[in-house]
Amino acid sequence: MTSGQGQAEGLTVRALSDTDLLLTRTFTAPRRLVFDAFTRPELLRRWHGARGWHLVVCEVDLRPGGAWRFVSRGPDGAEMGLGGVFHEIDAPGRLVQSEVHDGWEEGEALVTTVLDERDGRTAMTTTARYPSREIRDSVLRTPMERGAGEAYDRLAEMLNGMTTKGETQ
Repeated sequence: MTSGQGQAEGLTVRALSDTDLLLTRTFTAPRRLVFDAFTRPELLRRWHGARGWHLVVCEVDLRPGGAWRFVSRGPDGAEMGLGGVFHEIDAPGRLVQSEVHDGWEEGEALVTTVLDERDGRTAMTTTARYPSREIRDSVLRTPMERGAGEAYDRLAEMLNGMTTKGETQ
């Protein structure tokens, strides 16, 4: 369910290759602020997760080789954990990290996020590379697209509020 404000720029997800998914979304905010929203725990806690889900653990060691760990809790008390390691950090334009969900034995994804700013708007392009086509397809069968879409809607709302208030640092 969308509210109509800025939703025309919602998340798109498509298969890019046998092992890769491409996620794109545009935010009306400078890329420095978008990058910070992806990497600073105090901002991640404000938006990360589908509607009704909230981070109860948010650890970020933002350096190559540094680990990250998130645990989200849903409205029914269910928890979902995930984490990985940062491989590359080129602030504010590029972030490369591994990602594995708790209980997901199929292997980790390599996630590359590129942020490109033009005229005060930041285009996010995220490529998630999985170990095989079968794993990529199994991810597509999960509610990942809905959950990520809702999370990015929450991020857009937070960014809009921050830029309206002049919180761009």
